[in-house]
Amino acid sequence: MILEQMNWTPSNGWLSEVSTNAAEFLPQVVLIFGSRQALSEKERLNDVRKKYPSAQLMGCSTSGEILGTSVLDDSLAVTAIHFEKSFVKSSFLEIDTPSDSYAAAEKLASSLLDETLRHVFILSDGLNVNGTELVRGFRKALPETISLTGGLAGDGSDFTTTCVIDADGVPRSNRISAIGLYGSELEIGYGSFGGWDSFGIDRKITRSKENVLFEIDGTPALELYKSFLGEKASELPGSGLLFPLSLRTESDQMPVVRTILAVNEEDQSITFAGDMPNGGFVKFMKANIDRLINGAIKAAEISMQSESRSPELAILISCVGRKLVLKQLVEEEVEAARDILGKDTVITGFYSYGEISPFSTGAQCELHNQTMTITTFSER
Repeated sequence: MILEQMNWTPSNGWLSEVSTNAAEFLPQVVLIFGSRQALSEKERLNDVRKKYPSAQLMGCSTSGEILGTSVLDDSLAVTAIHFEKSFVKSSFLEIDTPSDSYAAAEKLASSLLDETLRHVFILSDGLNVNGTELVRGFRKALPETISLTGGLAGDGSDFTTTCVIDADGVPRSNRISAIGLYGSELEIGYGSFGGWDSFGIDRKITRSKENVLFEIDGTPALELYKSFLGEKASELPGSGLLFPLSLRTESDQMPVVRTILAVNEEDQSITFAGDMPNGGFVKFMKANIDRLINGAIKAAEISMQSESRSPELAILISCVGRKLVLKQLVEEEVEAARDILGKDTVITGFYSYGEISPFSTGAQCELHNQTMTITTFSER
């Protein structure tokens, strides 16, 4: 695997971060993570196309860009990847409504199926999608031997518009992109971990529809949620990132975390990134900075369990809620992951509205919120 990295900021323009000495560098894929505003500047994406004319562009809007151990805002983080012993295939699809998420996932997965397929990495619109159904559709269409990771695009803490780079290299809303990675020489690792503390009692979901929550314990969901937020209730939906919910549907199930995408004052409902099933149980959660950073370490350790050496590339997808909590300490979670992954590992990624990964090798892929999720790649 041969890699190059560069980043663009309004103040510094383009800067090279990782260079290659290869006589001829022809990447198959270029990952581009950037703010919605930076991605909207056509000239910047044209710069990338000119530099890598034969590569497929893949990327999305973010709530912060990760490049090396830096966390950036209003920038473009670009990673060009040339696989020497593996090959890739990309697929893109427009999604009209969140209810189309399952069918869209099945169609994308089916387009990538091949006996040599090893892994699928996906990037999705972060607002106009039901992340739970998206993951479920991929799980249904892919054999259990094919791993799946990725994330939902972000839009800072604005929750206004997210976009994904389409097949023609243009960022658009209501899009899902997927890339299949093929070949026996490819080594893939992945791990996901949170670090939030639950508090209070289990509360039962008494009315919901897919990812829209109407009632908890018979009380309007938004009314109950606001009672916990106090003065921060006026800052919803952004302040909801600081107080996610843990969700489980079975008593012995490992809970997943759900954060708010939108609120509806009229019917007192809350829309989440993934399903909130009737009869499920939720608990309120709060942040612990030390545990969040330790969660990044744990995610890196889990991702390395199937690696025989330090990976060549790591894609870190962390939640915007973690970034808002960690504030000026946000780079510490990336640095903590770097300490585990190794100094020679090229790191990229972004802060998202949802993370897609199994908790660990052999586990079922899930949509997560408020986790650090790491996918590692190497070629033997």
